[in-house]
Amino acid sequence: MRTPANEKLFAARTAQGWFSQERAAEEISKAGAAALGRPGYTISVRTYRAWESKNPPWPRPDQATALRAAFGRGPEALGFPGFPEGVFDSRPGLREMIPSVDRRTALGAGAAVMGLPSLNSSPPRAASDLRIGRDEIDLLAATATDLDAIDQRFGGDRLWRTAKMHLSWVHHVIDHGSYAEDIGQELHTIAGQLTTSLGWFCYDAEQQTEARVYFSEALNTAMVSGDDRLATRTLSNMARQSVDLGKPREAIRFARTAERHAARWDSPPRVNALLAIRIAQGYARLGDEMNASYSIKRAWQAFDQGISDRDPEWTRFFNEAELVCLEGMCRSDLGQYKRAVRLLDRSAALQGIEHSRNRGMCLVRLADAAVQARELDRTAEAARESLRLIQGGQASMRNRRQLNLVRDKLYGHSSPSARETADLIAAQIA
Repeated sequence: MRTPANEKLFAARTAQGWFSQERAAEEISKAGAAALGRPGYTISVRTYRAWESKNPPWPRPDQATALRAAFGRGPEALGFPGFPEGVFDSRPGLREMIPSVDRRTALGAGAAVMGLPSLNSSPPRAASDLRIGRDEIDLLAATATDLDAIDQRFGGDRLWRTAKMHLSWVHHVIDHGSYAEDIGQELHTIAGQLTTSLGWFCYDAEQQTEARVYFSEALNTAMVSGDDRLATRTLSNMARQSVDLGKPREAIRFARTAERHAARWDSPPRVNALLAIRIAQGYARLGDEMNASYSIKRAWQAFDQGISDRDPEWTRFFNEAELVCLEGMCRSDLGQYKRAVRLLDRSAALQGIEHSRNRGMCLVRLADAAVQARELDRTAEAARESLRLIQGGQASMRNRRQLNLVRDKLYGHSSPSARETADLIAAQIA
């Protein structure tokens, strides 16, 4: 039997014992019908064959739900290529892809995107059913906020498992709880925000494929439910990840699409500043100094308008130290190493303990820029300070990976101090 071009999807279906494409289409249809609450829902054999082809088209949100229900994994883990521009574009035609639904149906669709059964707000079938009210909503939301705060201080490597369990509990509440319709809407909002947070934690833990799966789920949920705030946040996260994955054009596209979603809810200046610096990071990685500098200027102009009571919780990390750090990273990517060292040095001095993970990233990028600027004493200082944060409990695999890059560059220098610093990094983060 000839192996199809999409080997991941082929392997997933044969692992299920589905040795023909016809059988796979049938089983995915059944799983999709159950997850979506749509009897008679069908994935055609022709559609499935296209998915196992060399360049499979990205599944529609309902098809992504069916795949997740059938395999327990989303399209990103099943051999589909990176997110196509049209999926995230906010062109007028995009809304026409999603049928008009009432609020209750939209809640069910949001759950289905994550592979959950449809929301049922009917009275409890037994006294043991969960009753969810305002107190429970406040507790779930506060826990999600606490997870983000812990990430800021310690990083995502030891956090993503806890976040995954919390998200599972929120899903359980959605599936089995008894609550009013407005409470159901808030539950889905919490689930969506927690899903994109989990994507970020996985990204920080260097689990890039898992991160993209969770970002995909969060974005699909946002698109189906019309949650432009969630779409804005998720696309901003995806833009940041794309820079690290060496996909700067994708990063720019994600950030610009985030700007279009942000405009729909009249986002405050702090959000606009964050999206502008995300665009700048993409251009800097491309080596486009003119557009990067213009976007950096836009970011500072928006940032200087100050904070607002409309600023979402997820922008709390974006303080002056963070923007200075991100500009410094842009300057380093543009080859302006001495300027980058000054900016990153300033950011490290400004950043507070509640954002220790970001300070650690700043220190690592400072060490890297200093190597390039041949300021090896400054490299040693920054690297040692970053290592102290790791010894203090910081668990960001991103920071560790960047330190390893610094180590490799230091081994390329002949000075004893450079080799000493490189050996220290190797000994502590091996």
